[in-house]
Amino acid sequence: MLFIGAAASSMVYLKLRAGNEAELGENLCPADGPKSVTAFLLDATDPVSEVTKADLQNQFQKIVGQVPKGGLIEVFALTEKEGALTRTFSGCNPGDEASADPWTSNPKKIRDRWKTAFGDPLNSIIPNSNTGSTSSQSPIMAGIQRIVIEGFSKPDLDGLPKQLYVASDMLEHTPTYSMYRSGVGYETFTKSAARDLYRTPLAGIEVKILAFQRPGAPSADDIAEFWVSWIRSNEGELLGYERLAGMK
Repeated sequence: MLFIGAAASSMVYLKLRAGNEAELGENLCPADGPKSVTAFLLDATDPVSEVTKADLQNQFQKIVGQVPKGGLIEVFALTEKEGALTRTFSGCNPGDEASADPWTSNPKKIRDRWKTAFGDPLNSIIPNSNTGSTSSQSPIMAGIQRIVIEGFSKPDLDGLPKQLYVASDMLEHTPTYSMYRSGVGYETFTKSAARDLYRTPLAGIEVKILAFQRPGAPSADDIAEFWVSWIRSNEGELLGYERLAGMK
């Protein structure tokens, strides 16, 4: 009788543990919503060198590896049309076998789910990114603004950790403001219509720039200084500004 009672207690305990496993809803996100939000904006308006792409892939894999279980990651490709982004991935980290309960879970099933729905799709994004012709515009600010307004600012995401990564040459080029025409001075930008047009609420958002290098472009230090000023003037928190290897 004692053995039967202990076995029954063990079964109840395991069922309770299994019941405590978070249910996954749409895009493998927890049914009660994601635990964090990470957005990645990839500038696909101009091609980059293979060296730069390889460096970017390494950086991207590190970013993906830091997304916690239940954290949402969304990847967008910037196009030459202002505010028109292409979403290439949206889903939560469902957790791998290392984060699963060994008593109530199937490690192989969890590993396969992570690889098929999360790992493989994300690993294919950078290698398949644009290597084609140069675009007529590079509306980086409009792209960031669209992500923040339509993604980060949803009421059900209030209070969650938010990070934004931007991979680009960071050379803003639109009819409203162009670094090619006006130079990279931030003071010149503040006197243009672009200052109010692209004003973006970055409060509570950590931002990191992964910058491509272009031959003949303005000073890399001046470009970095411009974007640091833009992020801080919009109340964002700068995680870093890093120039990637390679040039094209």
